[in-house]
Amino acid sequence: MKSSKTSIVEREFILNCIRNSKRLDGRQAYDFRHIKVSFGKDRGCCEVQLGDTRVLSQVSCDIIQPRQNRPTEGTMYFNVELSPMASPTFELGRQSEFAVELIRLLEKTVRDSRAIDTESLCIIAGEKVWEIRVDVHVLNHDGNIVDCVTMAAISALSHFRRPDVSVVGEEVQVHSPDDHDPVPLSVHHLPVSVTFAYFDQGKHLLVDPTDKEERVMDGNMIISMNIHREICSVQMSGDMLLVKDQILRCTQISVVKVAEIVDVIKQALANDSKARASGDKFGFAESFAKEKITTFHRGEMEVEMISNGKQSHEEESEKVNSGDVMSEVMLLGEGTAAIGEGGKNTWFTDETAKPITAKKRKDGKSKKKKKQKKESVAAESGSEEEETVVLLQDDL
Repeated sequence: MKSSKTSIVEREFILNCIRNSKRLDGRQAYDFRHIKVSFGKDRGCCEVQLGDTRVLSQVSCDIIQPRQNRPTEGTMYFNVELSPMASPTFELGRQSEFAVELIRLLEKTVRDSRAIDTESLCIIAGEKVWEIRVDVHVLNHDGNIVDCVTMAAISALSHFRRPDVSVVGEEVQVHSPDDHDPVPLSVHHLPVSVTFAYFDQGKHLLVDPTDKEERVMDGNMIISMNIHREICSVQMSGDMLLVKDQILRCTQISVVKVAEIVDVIKQALANDSKARASGDKFGFAESFAKEKITTFHRGEMEVEMISNGKQSHEEESEKVNSGDVMSEVMLLGEGTAAIGEGGKNTWFTDETAKPITAKKRKDGKSKKKKKQKKESVAAESGSEEEETVVLLQDDL
């Protein structure tokens, strides 16, 4: 993975903060960012958010032939996708060294530690077994992808359910979820990783480094452990040399952090199972915002009906409790009113159109009646050659 360039001023600022036991986001040296685990509608779909770092994991299965050296064991396959949408440092169309490193770490943490019972994936010895595939997609990179990827992978495996099968002779029948309940995987333990970043040749230590902290660190150490205090893997990188006391201190910190992370994963799994059983919202739908754009919050205010600046003779007043705010509704005409500040509506479809007020409507009606009266007088004269027009005093 290509590292983003960091200016000398920014680098010195970050290092000075770390030397003074301060971090850019206000955390302590051994604090993790907020962890959120959510599951999708389908089994085996999990999204983990570690601060602003987001990873999506999807588990699927297929029936294949087993390996010749292990005819009674299923297989597990891991794949990690680093999209340029997550970070401009990721390249498109090729698997980088960092992606290969993540895949190897997942294999050592999950598969080689026997977190999943692969023998339970056997259908017919030597002929058919289940292959479990874990696809991990990095949605956003803000540092410490390793811990986020391991949490997403093990959470998705714990949430996944494979179809039930029945063997009759040499035939294998795969049942649909409507006929038979899917079968969960045999998960022995939940291994997760904890990343430590070192600065000034191991003098300063940070847990869960962000993207900016990773750019200026001298090296890191990744410890994968389960809740039983069993170390699954240890990986170190960088040009530095750690002493025995520093490694022991990291393992002690990992014991506490792993227990906290596993509790978060188990609580998320329990909430999802409870929601599915009760029929409530579950999965990503539960994490959606409760507010809607159609929600209307009306402030409380007192409204008093006033006609032409005077109170109407019917004294209609609509009062809505709303603090100490008073708003007046001005009756501008028949079917037209204005509330609060402002005046008459000046928006018209035709530039020559003008608002019709009540007075004009009355004048229009009177002129219409006068015109009808003139036509009736002309009809009574009975003359075909000449028309008699009677002018009224109002017309003059």
